[in-house]
Amino acid sequence: MTERDETLGTTTVGSQPDRISEMVETARFRNLAAPGATRETLDREEALIKDAVLRMGAMVEDAIRKASLALTTHDTALALAVIEGDRLINEAQREASGTIAVTIATQQPVARDLRYLLTLDHVTYELERIGDHASSVAKQVLKLAPEPPLKGYIHLPEMAERGAALVHGVLRALVDVDPIAAREIAVTDDEIDTLYHATFDTVVELMRQDPDNVERGTRMIIASHYLERIGDRSTNIAEDIVYLESGEVEDLNP
Repeated sequence: MTERDETLGTTTVGSQPDRISEMVETARFRNLAAPGATRETLDREEALIKDAVLRMGAMVEDAIRKASLALTTHDTALALAVIEGDRLINEAQREASGTIAVTIATQQPVARDLRYLLTLDHVTYELERIGDHASSVAKQVLKLAPEPPLKGYIHLPEMAERGAALVHGVLRALVDVDPIAAREIAVTDDEIDTLYHATFDTVVELMRQDPDNVERGTRMIIASHYLERIGDRSTNIAEDIVYLESGEVEDLNP
C-alpha cells in the first residue's frame, strides 16, 4: 500500500478542532428540540457532502493542469495563481470535514452510512494533499521559468497530465462507487512511476554531463517527485473506494 499519513477511520479535523467542536455542539443542541434523525435527512446530507468533495476534486485537477501549463509556458503569474489557489482547496477540505463531523454527530449513521462518511472524509484529506503537491510543483516553476527548459522538461508535462487524469478517473469511480474501475485506475499509477524513474535517470545524466544543469535538474527532480506523489495519493483514494464497497482494506499498489 502507498504511504498514508493517516488511517482511513480517522477524521481529519485536527486543523480546526475548536470550530468543529462548536459546530457539533450547536447541532446537538438544536437536535434536542427536533425530531429524530431521518433517512431523508441523512441522504440529503450525504449528497451535499459528496458534491462538496467532487467540487474539491475539480479544483485539484485544475491546479495540476495549470501547474503543468505554467511550467511549459514559463508563466510565473499562472504558477502564483496555483499557489494562491491552494488556500481555497484547504478551505474546501476544512468545510467538508467539518460538515462530515456534524453529520455524524447529529444523524448518528451506522454500518455502510458511517463507512461512507468516513471514506469521504479521508478522500478530502488525500485531495488536500494532492493540492499541496500541485502547489509545490508551481513553486519549482517560479525558479525554472527564467531559465531555458532542460530537454523540454523531459517527462514532467506527461506526468502532470496523467496525474490529473488519474484524479478525474478516481473521482468518477467514487461517484459510481465502482471498485472495479478503482482497481483499473490504480494500475495507471505504475505509468507515472515509470515516467518518474525515467525522468530521474535522464536528469542525473544531464547533470553529470554539464554542471550548469545542476540547479535546473535538481528542481526538475523535486517537481517530478511531487507529481509522482499525486499518483500515490490518487491510488489511496482508489483503495478507499474498494474499502467503501467491500469493507476490506486492499493494497492496490504494492
